[in-house]
Amino acid sequence: MSTLGIALLVILGVIVLLIFMVIGIYNSLITLRNQVKNAWAQIDVQLKRRHDLIPNLIETVKGYMGHERQTFEAITQARSNAMNATTVAEKGQAEGVLSGMMGRLQVAVEAYPELKANQNFLALQEELTSTENKISYSRQSYNDQVLFYNNKKQVFPSNIIAGMFNFADEVFFEIQDQAEKEVPKVSFS
Repeated sequence: MSTLGIALLVILGVIVLLIFMVIGIYNSLITLRNQVKNAWAQIDVQLKRRHDLIPNLIETVKGYMGHERQTFEAITQARSNAMNATTVAEKGQAEGVLSGMMGRLQVAVEAYPELKANQNFLALQEELTSTENKISYSRQSYNDQVLFYNNKKQVFPSNIIAGMFNFADEVFFEIQDQAEKEVPKVSFS
């Protein structure tokens, strides 16, 4: 075999290797993007569950707290805004507001010992607490997937392939309400 034939085989081998490398990187970006979508779907399921529980909790509480109408209206509006949010950033902000409203409801409930003893209220409160924990776990999982995907998309040589095929950065699901970010203060006095 001539040196020209060997050179052509080497060039062909390099081209085939580059093609397989591009395919591998492209497939890994698709896989990571799909994992981000799946993680978001898990958050969405928990948010829907939360949105479904809130009206039941409000109806249970209304009987005991008739004069807290503003709180109920604010929660209903915050729930509606959260359900209508479309982007991850909008949902993050709307869910932060809704969490703040639910915190206000919890504070108001403290003034009604008979409500705190109501079995329906306790069951709904337990369901809501469980759902909040699942949302928190799902948010962490989603943000981990976004981190993996964005890192893969931004490092060399994946960034070249991601740019060629227009892979966009994903957005983290962050807490927008500053009050939720603050560490609770504990006092034993």
